[in-house]
Amino acid sequence: QVQLVESGGGLVQVGGSLRLSCAASGRTFSNYAMGWFRQAPGKEREAVTTISWVGGSTYYADSVKGRFTISRDNAKNTVYLQMNSLKPEDTAVYYCAASWHGAYYDLKGFGSWGQGTQVTVSS
Repeated sequence: QVQLVESGGGLVQVGGSLRLSCAASGRTFSNYAMGWFRQAPGKEREAVTTISWVGGSTYYADSVKGRFTISRDNAKNTVYLQMNSLKPEDTAVYYCAASWHGAYYDLKGFGSWGQGTQVTVSS
């Protein structure tokens, strides 16, 4: 099992930036595809972005392409989400997720979750 702890959420104005971090512990980090998902009030959880084991491949939801960037540092067991040009519709709880030996594009394969961090974009 892997334990995931997110940090970096907060309140930001429209057009601002935030960087989320997710620290992993437990099993070998480089054997996990990693991802960020989010859930806004009254909405279902959705995939935001995912990254492959060594970071060579990524997926982005259309709504965040060109604004968000996922990266990982396997030496630090950490995955990051750089969020730029934030919009009110980005307001949500953001969850870090892991998929053991999974494919980054298999969004339903992410079965390990962090506790979430709140991101609020104010206008």
